[in-house]
Amino acid sequence: MPPYEYLICDLDETLYPRQSGLMGEIGRRIHLYMTQQMGFSPEEAAAFRQRSLAQYGTALRGLQVEYAVNADDYLAFVHDVPLDNYLAPNSNLDTMLGRIPLRKAVFTNADTAHARRVMGRLGVAHHFPVVVDIHALQFDCKPAVAAYRRLLDIVGVPGEACILVEDMARNLRPARELYGFTTVLVDGDESEGVDYSLRDLMELGPLVDRLVRVG
Repeated sequence: MPPYEYLICDLDETLYPRQSGLMGEIGRRIHLYMTQQMGFSPEEAAAFRQRSLAQYGTALRGLQVEYAVNADDYLAFVHDVPLDNYLAPNSNLDTMLGRIPLRKAVFTNADTAHARRVMGRLGVAHHFPVVVDIHALQFDCKPAVAAYRRLLDIVGVPGEACILVEDMARNLRPARELYGFTTVLVDGDESEGVDYSLRDLMELGPLVDRLVRVG
């Protein structure tokens, strides 16, 4: 195994806890976009979102494929959320990330504008010079295999040199099985098929320290 070079983190509900409520509000705005902007009934919107998540990875990708929705309009609408109501600067996270001796990237099905806003609010944006977003992925959302290929092309290292941190096991399994990423699940509801499972993101520092020393 090559030595670890990159720590790659998901954004939403990984760099901050799901209990913040931010993704719940974004989900509400996705529902509003579909009902107010596109004319879905509430029941149709809920059913489409559930199917699209399973089939395409995100509601946006399903709306692109089946309705040719404008991605930039959609993303601007659903991310128009006052982050101060949900997130606060996290000095402990900042310190922990600063002690991890690896290059760092964010890997997200959202866009870079949202990622930078969230990381700026948390006070950790300076740790992540690289953001691999939905545009960089050419809208092939996690867990699509193409998403991981594009990520590796962008960071320029093999999967075996990467530690991937996510809150969803389904987004970790392809990375581990196909490309040899070391996978870390944070606050997930099931951990089958991943290497490590943490209850809290702050446990990541000690884990990476052990992995780097062993690797």
